[in-house]
Amino acid sequence: MTSRLSEIEGRMATAHQLDAVIGAMRGIAAAREREAQARLAGIRSVAATVGEAIGMVLAATAHQDPHDSLRERHLAPVLIVLCTEQGFVGGFNERLLERVESWPSREAAALFVVGTRGAVLADERGLAYDWSVPMASHADDVMRVAGRISDAVFARFEAHPASAIWLIHALPAQGAQLAVVTRRLVPFDFDRFKIASRVRPPLLMLPIDKMLTGLAERYVYVELCEGLMLSFAAENAARMTAMLAASDHVGETLKALTREARIVRQDEITTEIVELAVAAAPVPGSASGKDVS
Repeated sequence: MTSRLSEIEGRMATAHQLDAVIGAMRGIAAAREREAQARLAGIRSVAATVGEAIGMVLAATAHQDPHDSLRERHLAPVLIVLCTEQGFVGGFNERLLERVESWPSREAAALFVVGTRGAVLADERGLAYDWSVPMASHADDVMRVAGRISDAVFARFEAHPASAIWLIHALPAQGAQLAVVTRRLVPFDFDRFKIASRVRPPLLMLPIDKMLTGLAERYVYVELCEGLMLSFAAENAARMTAMLAASDHVGETLKALTREARIVRQDEITTEIVELAVAAAPVPGSASGKDVS
């Protein structure tokens, strides 16, 4: 076997190993996306419960306007962008940071980056950020990360009350195009909740303002959990797409290497046949081939 054929077969073995790794990564990403999608129903159930509680408290504020302190003013935006902790996601992080870069008056906005890959890419693009935290690497880690972001959000809000907190994240892809959404977390919008219709208002043991503030903070935390879980599902969907493309590329490479190996092997066989034919041919001047005339 020639060194060239050995080299080709070595490359083919490496490609087969790489394809196995890609298949395993695709399977892990698929399992994580399914798990994240399954967790969303529970998160939304909690959001509905907290929203119902807010509606009940608002029913006791008929004589007040709970929105007075939250009227829109000239608020400095704080952008929380949910990127990825790991790679092999195509242009996922680029799309998210492009949304940040296109934000109106970007220079006046503070930036919180979630995900190590997003922070690295922000540095590469010269995009300054004020705070960062690693993204959840599995579904069970989402609540912890949401707690860290929530703490940072309300610490920022206490230090800079005239702030608007916005969350930027991806949704699980419905097609080839990655969907990026933006939602406002703070100032909190009480208008989204249906005020409970009761003959008697609920019995409240805490001041209404304090209770509404606590419920609003809890709802923001749940919104962060939902955004993180959606982003985690979208990340793994993007990874599956990237792995499928990589698998197709490896498949094409294997086909090309197989063709090349067949050509080299055929050339070797042809060379061997020629050498055998030449070796079997009579040699001029030998006993079997001398001139008898």
